Amino acid sequence: MSKLPPRSDIPTPYRWDTESIFATPADWEAAVAALPALVEKVAAYKGRLSESAAVLADYLVASDDLGRAVAKLFVYASLTYSVDTADQEAAGRSDRARGIAGQISAATAFGQPEILTIPSNTLAGWMADEARLAPYAHYFAQLEQNRPHIRSAEVEQILGMASDAFGTANATHGILANTDMKFDAAVDSQGQSHDVAQSTIRDLLGSPDRTLRYNAWANYADAHLTFKNTMANTLATGVKQNVLRARVRGYSSSLQAALHSNYIPQEVFHSLIDTFQKNIGTWHRYWRIRKQALGLETMHEYDLKAPLTDDEPRVPYEQAVEWIAEGMRPLGEEYVTALKKGCLEERWVDIYPNQGKRMGAFSSGTQGTHPFIFMSYTDDLQGLSTLAHELGHSMHSYFTRQAQSIYRYTWYGLFAAEVASNFNQALVRDHLFRTFTKPSHQIALIEEAMSNFYRYFYIMPTLARFEVATHERVERGQALTADYLNGLLADLIGEVYGGEVELDRDRVGITWAEFHTHLYSNFYVYQYATGISGAHALARKVAAGEPGAADNYLAFLRAGGSRFPLDVLKMAGVDMASPEPVEATFAVLGEMVDRLEKLVGQ
Repeated sequence: MSKLPPRSDIPTPYRWDTESIFATPADWEAAVAALPALVEKVAAYKGRLSESAAVLADYLVASDDLGRAVAKLFVYASLTYSVDTADQEAAGRSDRARGIAGQISAATAFGQPEILTIPSNTLAGWMADEARLAPYAHYFAQLEQNRPHIRSAEVEQILGMASDAFGTANATHGILANTDMKFDAAVDSQGQSHDVAQSTIRDLLGSPDRTLRYNAWANYADAHLTFKNTMANTLATGVKQNVLRARVRGYSSSLQAALHSNYIPQEVFHSLIDTFQKNIGTWHRYWRIRKQALGLETMHEYDLKAPLTDDEPRVPYEQAVEWIAEGMRPLGEEYVTALKKGCLEERWVDIYPNQGKRMGAFSSGTQGTHPFIFMSYTDDLQGLSTLAHELGHSMHSYFTRQAQSIYRYTWYGLFAAEVASNFNQALVRDHLFRTFTKPSHQIALIEEAMSNFYRYFYIMPTLARFEVATHERVERGQALTADYLNGLLADLIGEVYGGEVELDRDRVGITWAEFHTHLYSNFYVYQYATGISGAHALARKVAAGEPGAADNYLAFLRAGGSRFPLDVLKMAGVDMASPEPVEATFAVLGEMVDRLEKLVGQ
């Protein structure tokens, strides 16, 4: 029987170095105890921001110091909980960190409304006279763009106070999925039993054993179906919270609120969905080729990640780091050296699965810490791809935090972040296509690419359509029930299957419940699809050695949040206001399908 080790059995070299943030939990507690003094320092400026340029500059510096301190507390709590969700002390820190963030948000809510009372000509004069204010010009421009939707200090304080309570629905769904939900073990065709867990399900669904794939898929889905009504209630609460915030801030819809506050025109979202729907036929063709290659009369959901070759290269972690570094070499030695040192020496990565480790992969960290990567590495191309993706995020943060001294500019939105992560995958994949000569290894690499497209150009646009429908339904005053949610998503997924994949409506419909972080983030998921589009456009330029392409890309990484998202991507060399990058990336998807068809037909 395949068993996951307890967290205590994972050797230190394979764990991320959270001790570099706080050496012990007691040090975290000491930092919590020091927060009130920082809060008091910021709160002392309430009602004074229009006094002078010096006072405003002092406030911004103090506010950044507070933000930096809170972020370190939050990062440490999140990291230590994510690797062992059954650890009650870590769970307590995570909950307290959310509460602290909400309290800080409420205590500092006066800042934006007060700054907006300063006449624009006065503010311009202050920036000219006070050197410390000049770097905040972009922040002031952000405030000006959001002016119609920033409420009074009292209302902003209430919204800040509500943020902790508003996080409860998301947290509850996550606790169910990662801690309380129990999955029946999956039995393979030889009668052997395999643990089903958030950290193992991807590997099980990629097994060549169809019996194992089916049992893992069914048991995973059925566990979620057991809690469908509870999870539907938590998601409905999350959607209602988004609608409430949008209305309080005077937006016409939740979609407008989500995009405008991130400085993205709504046309970008609608263009993506329209382009996706026009290109659904590419997916129908892929399913047909996959079904033929697997020799199946009927293809099911649990066959979508079945291997098309039994000769996939084995990729130990250290080999993955080496291949990723070689793939990223067009960006220069500084990039490659930092990447390798982080993966092999500085313990940025929490590498392997263990009992209680939550699902998925992510990059974390803040100014003053290493980048950190959470994953459950498997010795294959999928493990390599996930590591490359998260390193894209981490290297984005690494260069941003080096270049940006203003704390608030070290944070950038997902719209730009997903370009950096997918860029790494595209560039590494280009390197491996030139490295691998065996047809079977080429097939395996195409499967890795299609797995990424599956998530970013099928699942995420489909979930984005799901989000629009659920939010509009609540905005009309209608209910979100488990049966409605399951039926809606089954219909949307059925469109992409196009009759080529057998649809188990209940088990496919519950897929929404498997995204207990994404769907609480208020129109978060569409940015995965725009991100992969921008990434492929930029990676092609860098891989081709186009003059200035690598330097422009590195400038994008260093810019962080110091410019608006569309502007910083234009600087990198792609116009995301145009549908062209999405169309071009669907063309890349089509090329992968063409390539696969030729290889499996040999």
